[in-house]
Amino acid sequence: MKLLYVVPNINNEGGVARVLSIKANYLIEKLGYEVHILTQNEGFSPLFYSFNSNIFFHDMVLKGNLLQFFNSFSIGLKTKIKTIQPDVIIVCDNGLKAYLIPFILKIKIPLVLEMHSSKFIEERKLDKSIFTKAVAKATLVFKKIGIQQYDRFVVETSGSIAEWNIKNTIVIPNPLWFASNKVSALENKKGIAVGRHTYEKGFDRLLQIWKKVVAKHPDWILEVYGKSSGNVDLKVVAENLNIGNNIVFHEPVQDIEQKYLEASFYLMTSRFEGFGMVLIEAMASGLPCVAYDCPCGPRGIISQGEDGFLIKNGNESDYVKAVETLIENNTVRNEMGTKAKVSSKKYHIDAIMETWNQLFTGIKKN
Repeated sequence: MKLLYVVPNINNEGGVARVLSIKANYLIEKLGYEVHILTQNEGFSPLFYSFNSNIFFHDMVLKGNLLQFFNSFSIGLKTKIKTIQPDVIIVCDNGLKAYLIPFILKIKIPLVLEMHSSKFIEERKLDKSIFTKAVAKATLVFKKIGIQQYDRFVVETSGSIAEWNIKNTIVIPNPLWFASNKVSALENKKGIAVGRHTYEKGFDRLLQIWKKVVAKHPDWILEVYGKSSGNVDLKVVAENLNIGNNIVFHEPVQDIEQKYLEASFYLMTSRFEGFGMVLIEAMASGLPCVAYDCPCGPRGIISQGEDGFLIKNGNESDYVKAVETLIENNTVRNEMGTKAKVSSKKYHIDAIMETWNQLFTGIKKN
């Protein structure tokens, strides 16, 4: 079977690129699929993650003003599809153009929209004016209309089903990309967080929390791995909070699984999450996790009080208490770490990819 993935780009360190590399490689190596990936504006070079050499990469250049951009997108998409002749098209894009694709193509090839973000995601802090609220509401209506034109809408947690409330929705979690018997000893006085330095990831909230934690536990370090953002310099924020000696910022690394093994717990303070790939990675390494109950990924992964702590979104004091509990109570830390390892097994790649295989097979027949 021939698949075509349509995605803005894959030459970054983000979660969408990582997940696509995992799935595309598996589809080729284990299930015998032919996989094509269509990116935009030189979106597949250079690659941070490893993609199978048998993948067919395509790219279309989109330029000009808004009308010219969408016109070139429409023409480029139709041209590529005519050349590739895929059996199924999977769109991994949360941009507005993704919701136009069913109207642009008007073809009988099955269309799948794969969502990796919350319905209410904000990539930057927005004002709460009447105009902004109206635009946001209109955008959601537009998205919902577009989604309903797809043959299948795939989300990553049951919380997303409730969030979108669209009939053609199914849940397929992200697969765990590494399998290891190794677990952290949970002995190092070190926490870890992973993600891009963007508004949605909420690292500004994490630094405020860490300031309170290290006031009581000054011998603990927080390591943050992720791409720096031009919008905010977290190093400067950390220095202004006088916690520069208790936090270390790193650029993305290929061997992040090794970094999990060096930590004693994982911290997430995202404002929005479609899933939270880093949570299952950390749990697979035996780390208890603390996360805000944001819309809407963490609540589908963490079992409160069992393998981690799920904190009411924005409740800083409860978050600090949870981190202090993990620092001060070795028994709780180790019990949660053991349960986290067990919980991560439900995301084994074989089971997840068989679900995708059944979806593609069934949708092609119908």
